[in-house]
Amino acid sequence: MGEPKPSTHQQALARQRAQLIMQVQSGMVSAQEAARQLGVSRKTYYKWERRALAAMVEALGNRGQGRPPQSSDPEKEALRRQTEELQAKLTVLEQTERLRQVLAQPDKKKRLRSPP
Repeated sequence: MGEPKPSTHQQALARQRAQLIMQVQSGMVSAQEAARQLGVSRKTYYKWERRALAAMVEALGNRGQGRPPQSSDPEKEALRRQTEELQAKLTVLEQTERLRQVLAQPDKKKRLRSPP
């Protein structure tokens, strides 16, 4: 289900890279110095920097409000529709039963008019 969780060592390396990239971006350290501290070439440093900045832009982009839509489960959706249909049928049956009860009651007006 997705990628495995990075190890603590990998997370520490990623934090170090991110910290150095932010220092270069803020002018505190040169790209050459950051590459040296990371033990990579400037070309590799710039590749990591581009990836990191692109990921940051993506992460901070506008997203829809509210919860993300639930993944649709066909079985759940079918059960939901069936439940709605059964609820509608139950409502009709309850209304029909109430009408039958009302119609089954003797009409007081008719009883008053009919001869004794």
